[in-house]
Amino acid sequence: MSASQTSSSDVPADVPADVPTLLVKIFGKDRPGITAGLFDTLAAYSVDVVDIEQVVTRGRMVLCALVTEPPPGLEGGLRATVHSWAESMKMQAEIISGLGDNRPRGLGRSLVTVLGHPLTAEATAAIAARITKTGGNIDRIFRLAKYPVTAVEFAVSGVETEPLRTALVTDAAKLGIDVAVVAAGLYRRAQRLVVMDVDSTLIQDEVIELFAAHAGCEDKVAEVTAAAMRGELDFEQSLHARVALLEGLDASVVDKVRSEVRLTPGARTLIRTLKRLGYQVGVVSGGFTQVTDDLKERLGLDFAQANTLEIVDGRLTGKVTGEIVDRAGKARLLRRFAAEAGVPLSQTVAIGDGANDLDMLNAAGLGVAFNAKPVVREAAHAAVNFPFLDTVLYLLGITREEVEAADTVDTA
Repeated sequence: MSASQTSSSDVPADVPADVPTLLVKIFGKDRPGITAGLFDTLAAYSVDVVDIEQVVTRGRMVLCALVTEPPPGLEGGLRATVHSWAESMKMQAEIISGLGDNRPRGLGRSLVTVLGHPLTAEATAAIAARITKTGGNIDRIFRLAKYPVTAVEFAVSGVETEPLRTALVTDAAKLGIDVAVVAAGLYRRAQRLVVMDVDSTLIQDEVIELFAAHAGCEDKVAEVTAAAMRGELDFEQSLHARVALLEGLDASVVDKVRSEVRLTPGARTLIRTLKRLGYQVGVVSGGFTQVTDDLKERLGLDFAQANTLEIVDGRLTGKVTGEIVDRAGKARLLRRFAAEAGVPLSQTVAIGDGANDLDMLNAAGLGVAFNAKPVVREAAHAAVNFPFLDTVLYLLGITREEVEAADTVDTA
């Protein structure tokens, strides 16, 4: 895979299939000036650039230039000059005659991001084979990251996004890797809105359990949670039942809970990078504003919404006030945030781990299940099963180098 790759098509007009072209291939140890030197050499022969591809892997470069045939009588001189120049740069050269441009890409363009820790040859072969079986063709492969996971992106044409996603996600679970499939296009780099769940997503904790620990009722809260998971209570019923157990707790416990909240590894990096790249970021939670408002301020979030614990005369009343944030409420808030941000719903990303996140994940342009239960992983557009929240960045096509650049800017 490449740590550095560029591609362009500077073509003054489409090159007919019967027009002679030359594929000039340069390979050897990477060093500054190779690309400029090659095209300075070619410029003397009045050729037009049809396509360029450059890859650098472990310090070794492969540079390919597809150019039109030079005027009559000059091809021999071009070949001799390119070989001589390459030898002077301690590189090797290969020049192949042919006709026309690259073959046309098929309809349907998708970007397939594959995450592995490690990413094995077996898994890579299986993904490539599945793409072929669906009728797709791999046009480009680009490495996004090598740490904390290996992340590579395949540009695929010839098959529509939805059937490709269905086929690859099924294979990914068997192979022990994560795969995300999105439609290719300019919108991927457009400004976006990212909205995430809080408990067990942005943070490692369940906030209600932190409050319950101070009230000495962890076991009772756990019983109510278990009943809700069995379907005996819906979210709103379980919320009221659990909050009722906090009645009489001194309001000073809010500050203690805030200090106990542990961010998920990679959370700060995720948010910092997104903000540096012009994204807007928000959170929605079935937890409490007493915690999410603090997170909003600490992390510089654009939006935050949760339930609110009622406090009267310095004590929790065991009730919540205002709009209830439940499964449907999270999807509703995603739409509200998108409208306020001026971002189409198709350009939103939602991240969550639980069943009460499903409506939000399905409503977003890209729904990401983060270390989620199987039912959530199967329903989401993409899944990340690594304990680092910033891994989500690779699903957006953001490279590790861009992440590190954002960190450098912030610490400069």
